[in-house]
Amino acid sequence: MSQFFQIHPENPQVRLIKQAAEVIRKGGVIVYPTDCGYSLGCHLGDKSALDRIRAIRRLDDKHNFTLVCSDLSEISTYARFDNTLYRLLKHNTPGPYTFIFNATSEVPRRLLHPKRKTIGIRVPDNNIVQALLAELGEPIMSSSLILPGETMPMTDPYDIRDTLEHALDLVIDGGYCGMEPTTVVKMDTDDIEIIRVGAGDPSPFQ
Repeated sequence: MSQFFQIHPENPQVRLIKQAAEVIRKGGVIVYPTDCGYSLGCHLGDKSALDRIRAIRRLDDKHNFTLVCSDLSEISTYARFDNTLYRLLKHNTPGPYTFIFNATSEVPRRLLHPKRKTIGIRVPDNNIVQALLAELGEPIMSSSLILPGETMPMTDPYDIRDTLEHALDLVIDGGYCGMEPTTVVKMDTDDIEIIRVGAGDPSPFQ
């Protein structure tokens, strides 16, 4: 049976953020809000929690998870990029983008694309997830909340709890946070490539 926290989207309650971070640290699987809808999340490198997310979404072991980071300095621990890309990222984070980079050795191997050794990284513009990341002091391993057979993500925290309450440890209700996916930008080679146009303006990367 999952816990259910209503957290204020502008001024997240510190007590609830601390409790949510503790759920993640103890191996829990949570649903939390971002600037592009709700996501599934767990502790970085926790294999059993990762397997639970795979089971919820019926994903195979080739599915790429995303590291949700607090800022650019945290990104640089897990991804390789040069000064030109750094400046580009600085102007466009936090925001509704997923960036695909070559991964550093800090990224757990099970998170990497098996052939390309790349990793997806997000810096969401959302006060709740930023407070959660600050409390954790490390990224959240994450996946979008799209159930098997569906094409659109789940958007209502009460529906999420009713549907998945036995598969989750915590649902954070942070209000409505949209359903348009992120814009995906591939930055693992010299040529920047827009893989998917979503909520983020693609023009800075074209």
